[in-house]
Amino acid sequence: MKHQAGRRRARRLAIGTVVVLALAGMNGPWLYRFGTEKYHQYKINQPEYKAANGRWEIIDFPDEYKQNTIHAALLRTGKVLLVAGSGNNADNFDAKKFDTRIWDPVKGTIKKVPTPTDLFCTGHTQLANGNLLIAGGTKRYEKLKGDVTKAGGLMVVHNENPDKPITLPAGTRFTGKENGKTFVSKDPVLVPRAEKVFDEATGEFLRNDPGLGRIYVEARESGSKYETGTQDNYTVQGLSGADARNTYGIAEKLALDKKDFQGIRDAYEFDPVAEKYIKVDPMHEARWYPTLTTLSDGRILSVSGLDDIGQLVPGKNEIYDPDTKKWTYTDKTRQFPTYPALFLMQNGKVFYSGSNAGYGPDDVGREPGVWDVETNEFDEIPGLSDANMMETSGTVLLPPAQDEKYMVIGGGGVGESRLSSEKTRIVDLKADSPKFVDGPSLEKGTRYPQASVLPDDSVLVSGGSEDYRGRSDSNILQARLYDTESNTFERVADPLVGRNYHSGSILLPDGRVMFFGSDSLYGDKANTKPGKFEQRIEIYTPPYLYGGERPDLAGGPQTIERGESGTFTSKAAASVKKVRLIRPSASTHVTDVDQRSIALDYEVSGDKVTVTVPENKNLVQSGWYMMFVTDGDGVPSKAQWVQVP
Repeated sequence: MKHQAGRRRARRLAIGTVVVLALAGMNGPWLYRFGTEKYHQYKINQPEYKAANGRWEIIDFPDEYKQNTIHAALLRTGKVLLVAGSGNNADNFDAKKFDTRIWDPVKGTIKKVPTPTDLFCTGHTQLANGNLLIAGGTKRYEKLKGDVTKAGGLMVVHNENPDKPITLPAGTRFTGKENGKTFVSKDPVLVPRAEKVFDEATGEFLRNDPGLGRIYVEARESGSKYETGTQDNYTVQGLSGADARNTYGIAEKLALDKKDFQGIRDAYEFDPVAEKYIKVDPMHEARWYPTLTTLSDGRILSVSGLDDIGQLVPGKNEIYDPDTKKWTYTDKTRQFPTYPALFLMQNGKVFYSGSNAGYGPDDVGREPGVWDVETNEFDEIPGLSDANMMETSGTVLLPPAQDEKYMVIGGGGVGESRLSSEKTRIVDLKADSPKFVDGPSLEKGTRYPQASVLPDDSVLVSGGSEDYRGRSDSNILQARLYDTESNTFERVADPLVGRNYHSGSILLPDGRVMFFGSDSLYGDKANTKPGKFEQRIEIYTPPYLYGGERPDLAGGPQTIERGESGTFTSKAAASVKKVRLIRPSASTHVTDVDQRSIALDYEVSGDKVTVTVPENKNLVQSGWYMMFVTDGDGVPSKAQWVQVP
């Protein structure tokens, strides 16, 4: 009996072993992945790993607060403004469903904010009073060829009357003199009066140069038979007498071609205390994908964008005065592609790095250089490698800002090109003859890299994709810290979420970095499934926050004028090695021209740290800043908010 029982046990053991081995054979890859993932989670949560590489964590909002975040800005309250507008969702646009959230990263609270219009693809920048200026957005979504049912396009309306402007309402009909086809305007248009031209030498009247107005028109009915093939003059229906003689339209081909996004003129200031949008005077030009940049006198320059016809604004730039809340044109025109990276320099001029986010001809306004906005002089800067791949590249002012060195990161070819660059390029604008030189390379060609300046003078570079909008599952799950002193990258912990188009990063007051957005074109490697917008927030905690106790920082004035000093209290004052003022970010489309980290001179006495703000108003733009002190181990304090009036 014992012998039989032993044989049964042996047989059961053999059968069990075969079953286990069979299951292992069938599930081996799964078991391997399961074990590998378990080990990876174990490894990345070890204290020594986090101290060397940092740590990522995902913040998943409750469903009722989720949105397709396109824009994000850190407010002076420490909260983050997350703006979606219609969120690149045509159904939301048609339903007038426009979203904004305010997220408190300390308390973890989220609040919905009424959004007055579609601020999808707007422009924004921090103002001196702590408000966020927001200008532009979406009037109409693009329609791809095949989806356009009514022929349409640009109608240029001429007014030859030198005595008065004329306004044509929406619904005005234009009939071609040659083709006999009628098109209808979608919006009202104001056409200025004609300008009388005289001979400068004799004073003799020469001619009237007609006033011009631009309007989008489309056929009254669907179908290709309503398309036109050539330029034609159009009579304006409903006018009589002198108005009929003096007013006419000229249009090139009006067809069923793709129609691009159209912009709006609307502008707002977002009040971070009241947590609401405040309408201000609209821009003169409608803009979709504009850049807003602070100038030397504190006014705001608005550049580029697609207009209300869906065409690139033809170099007509304008300036917002925060005191009067009004816009004025600059004297001269200069054209850039959309979302150009424009930074105020210490001499009051504007640096254009060549980075941009897309629309515009590939041979106009793409060369990097230094622009004098007042005189319109533009000095090109040579040496830019992969100069044909500046779309979707990122540009960051390297810390400290006093050095006036910029890094251009990655980028891709124009439009939906598969080209991408692994290059970084660095330019020293304080050099006698500035030129770009290559910095350390990334491992892969990278579109849409996110870059944030940190309090210890390193720069976090993360994410992006090798191909246009993450096509072919090309998101890059890598992050690096750039060391400004050694000019090297150090690989750190990998992000958990892929980020490409419509993504960005924001330095938080506690020294962590927030990542938002990502809008993949496809959802699979074969490019057969539509992509889904990434609605999760991800937080990166840098290694310095695992490096020991943080220096404290308290007290001190909330306002320090340029050239003046303020005294703060810290029990770790003796260990302080750096003090930085960091301007809060306003980020979208790989464009964040606000962020800059300014070195402050300081003195230590006991538990007191006395800091002095530099005098240069172009270096230290008026506004609210995060002030960090960092100890000898590179560990920063939490930020104190300081206003430079």
